[in-house]
Amino acid sequence: MTDTNWIDAAGRVLADTYKRFPVVFESGRGATLTDNQGKQYTDFVAGIAVCNLGHANSGVAAALSHQAERLFHVSNLFYTMPQVELARHLVDRSFADRVFFCNSGAEANEAAIKLARKNFFDRGQHNRWRIVAMDLSFHGRTYATLSATGQKRVREGFEPILEGFDFVDFNDIDALKQGITENTCAVLLEPVQGEGGVVCADPDYLRAVRKLCDETGTILIYDEIQTGIGRTGRLFAYEHYGVEPDIMTLAKALGNGLPIGAMLAREDICRAFTPGSHASTFGGTPVVTAAALEVLRQIERNDILGYTCKTGEYFKTRLQWLKERHDIVEDVRGIGLMLGMRLSVPGAPVVSACLESGYLINCTQEYTLRFIPPLIITREQVDGLIGCLDEILGDAAGGVAK
Repeated sequence: MTDTNWIDAAGRVLADTYKRFPVVFESGRGATLTDNQGKQYTDFVAGIAVCNLGHANSGVAAALSHQAERLFHVSNLFYTMPQVELARHLVDRSFADRVFFCNSGAEANEAAIKLARKNFFDRGQHNRWRIVAMDLSFHGRTYATLSATGQKRVREGFEPILEGFDFVDFNDIDALKQGITENTCAVLLEPVQGEGGVVCADPDYLRAVRKLCDETGTILIYDEIQTGIGRTGRLFAYEHYGVEPDIMTLAKALGNGLPIGAMLAREDICRAFTPGSHASTFGGTPVVTAAALEVLRQIERNDILGYTCKTGEYFKTRLQWLKERHDIVEDVRGIGLMLGMRLSVPGAPVVSACLESGYLINCTQEYTLRFIPPLIITREQVDGLIGCLDEILGDAAGGVAK
């Protein structure tokens, strides 16, 4: 079928919940995607920070295939070796002592919310069930995670949202001090707000948040669904700050495209989850955990973190170069290969122009172009995008450059 036929067919059978671009992808390799007409695109979206090791990674495919030939699923009423191995790998490389596996980032955040509340319920502090989250945050589309998301446009049409979530400005410790009350059980935040416009937490802010949580006996939850598994140049973004949480959530890049989520917690916190208190039928199946374990092994074996830091620094300097040339570029920000470039004009036309030229990028908060490519992206591919953006931004500003 032609592109038009596939798109027309999709329009008849798929729920209309996505504003899709008119492209039908058929294959991919590394940081390159190919549509069903044979046109190639350099990918700076990576499935929204998912395919960190690139498309059709041979090692992940081999691990997946090997496990699929042995065992798909037996339920969490029993033990499986890949799940235990993956949990041990995550525990050994993080602050955490325990791992709960699920299928997505939203489910991981649901688990974190439930665990935080259950802690205080078990202590007899039934009044402590509210959670302070951040304005412009994004934590998922389920009712609890939607209610914890600090973006009105995401919640619109689904009111009333669930009770128990209070919002304060990100990077404002005074606002958080006012937000935490005797009814607060947890603070939930992203070390880097991805959907919020690629905004990094200030190091002093995170240290102050940790201190405030310790003083008030409040649980600190990091949503590292987008930042985790190497995106920022460390396995977890909190490592840049040296400020550990009590609970952390992961998903996206953990499976390099396969559906898996994880909630990690300290022993004393995770103790509130007892048999029957929480569950997931497909959480941590042998197939997805075998693939995720290969993802983590490749990151270590191939020094993906070091490569991400170097490539990210290079990419950021090239974006700064664009800022110096084009008045419509207001700011360049981010860390590792999670970068944003804020414009003074809407970014959607730039995204469309890049797509036409064979580059996939993304826009958040209407004005911020977001770059979250596979961590194996090359400097040559970065330079190709920069050249494309240089021309497009010049056209967007009427050809006026500094």
